[in-house]
Amino acid sequence: MNARKATLVGLIAVLLWSAIVGLIRGVSEYFGATGGAALIYTVASVFLLLTVGPSKVYEFPRRYLLWGSLLFVAYELCLALSIGYANSSRQAIEVGMVNYLWPALTMVFAILFNRQKASWLIIPGFVIAIAGVCWVLGGEQGLEISGMLANVQDNPLSYGLALAGAIIWAVYCTVTARIAEGKNGVTLFFMLVALVLWVKYAAMGGEPMLWSWRSVVYLLLAAAAMGFGYAAWNVGILHGNVTILAGASYFIPVLSALLAALLLSTPLSLAFWQGAGMVCVGSILCWIATRSRARAA
Repeated sequence: MNARKATLVGLIAVLLWSAIVGLIRGVSEYFGATGGAALIYTVASVFLLLTVGPSKVYEFPRRYLLWGSLLFVAYELCLALSIGYANSSRQAIEVGMVNYLWPALTMVFAILFNRQKASWLIIPGFVIAIAGVCWVLGGEQGLEISGMLANVQDNPLSYGLALAGAIIWAVYCTVTARIAEGKNGVTLFFMLVALVLWVKYAAMGGEPMLWSWRSVVYLLLAAAAMGFGYAAWNVGILHGNVTILAGASYFIPVLSALLAALLLSTPLSLAFWQGAGMVCVGSILCWIATRSRARAA
């Protein structure tokens, strides 16, 4: 596959990932938060087995097998359950926006733990990304502390899981860059996520599942977005233009909110879009900060 086609495949991954928030929420409305997530990761695992193939566990460095598995499973649980536990579609979209703090956090962690060089732009970039999330959580009034706190207090579990997920994924990206040694355990990791979710569903008792052609379509679309998104991104990163893909990925928060609003028929205020734009701008500034310093070096 030539670089142009591989880059296009990678861009498809960005589009698929942008649909995840709306699709996960749609599936959870039919199958429940835990049962819906378990079904998504089970079907996605099948898709990954057919595309990426089974993980060659015997080739994995032990540290990557341990920490990669632990961090990946923890993140996906936080992502899926934070959206599924949301009290409304609007809240699910807001929770998804909190999760998209991970690009800015990844850059900060790379500086702290991987000694990544960065310019002064990292500071305003991180501040703008945080302010963007606060702007989103403030509701119709934008950056309003009382409104933001009231919003979070309405469902601290969902917002807490989303923030924990953003931190965990940033740690995963930082750690695996050093210990993976070029290996890709995504198929194994997805299977582990599905297993943990089914254990939770059996142990704690999940919500009833409503099977219909519409719920099955939502399930297949969500699983495809998850599974094929990772597969497509892997192709793009290995054979395409990484700079273009990295730049495109920072627009996922806005694309995600747009697709989720359409899928869930949920209107979003001007203040929300302003906050989402700030998250994107902040993440891009963090990325530029590391890129510009690397070029200078």
